[in-house]
Amino acid sequence: MESEEFLDFAPIKFVGIDDKEEQNRIIDVLMSVVDPEIGIDIINLGLVYEIHKEDNKLYIIMTLTALGCPLADVLSNEVKNEVLSIGDYSEVEVKIVYSPPWDHDRLSSFARMELGL
Repeated sequence: MESEEFLDFAPIKFVGIDDKEEQNRIIDVLMSVVDPEIGIDIINLGLVYEIHKEDNKLYIIMTLTALGCPLADVLSNEVKNEVLSIGDYSEVEVKIVYSPPWDHDRLSSFARMELGL
């Protein structure tokens, strides 16, 4: 993402991570996780709700664009692997939630442009 004008993704609640550089490292690596059905990363889609750090373990609370998405395990494993690649965390746990439900309001300007919305 080269243009600052597209950095308007949906808010992510960080718990136990006050360092902005650490927050940005996590966001950057999560931007490499692309929803294979849509072709846009999970940050610009607004799928990540909360990132919680306890000791050296990271909990990522996220949703999917559709209830019963067949790619839930694929995305969850990719999120874990990408965050573990940072090397700062001993364990990463991904929790998929459906409340609040995802909707188009969570899309960034970049995602809206890519989807023609």
